[in-house]
Amino acid sequence: MHIAVYCGASLGTDPAYKEAAKRVGKWIAEKKHTLVYGGGKAGLMGVVADEVLANKGKAIGVIPDFLVERELSHPKLTTLEIVDSMTVRKNKMISLGDCYIALPGGPGTLEEIAEVISWSRVGQNNNPCILFNQNGYYDSLARVYDEMVENGFLSMQDRERILFSDSLEEIEAFISSYVPPEIRQYT
Repeated sequence: MHIAVYCGASLGTDPAYKEAAKRVGKWIAEKKHTLVYGGGKAGLMGVVADEVLANKGKAIGVIPDFLVERELSHPKLTTLEIVDSMTVRKNKMISLGDCYIALPGGPGTLEEIAEVISWSRVGQNNNPCILFNQNGYYDSLARVYDEMVENGFLSMQDRERILFSDSLEEIEAFISSYVPPEIRQYT
């Protein structure tokens, strides 16, 4: 399975975020999955890739050329795909991924996971979407999705197909039992 991981190009202020990236990277390698990520060596991106590689796993990076020019690409990946824009990067990562996991990160991380969640509702993504909720990092976002249900903008069925968890066992169970949402019908 190809696990697309979205995460920060920074480490964040809590050392637990780095440990979460290490845990996810080790899990990906131990389960013989392949990491698909943004191709960087900085921040949590570099940590998750380093951990996959240290545990003899495969890591595919997808990075836009303007970031390569800033010397941000990871030098030791299994495969590094250089693309010409962030849009191409996002689409390539989506097409390569069989599952999408967001570790803590900033606006880019949020944009990427929100896009694949949104695409699920319109039939353009049949794969699981998970927010790795280390130390409750995504609790407020989970509440936003709950409020979408309460206010009639998201069905409960679709909400149940978005997992917020920091348990790898729960994540594995969610992935193995995942059923894509029904394509949204407009009335």
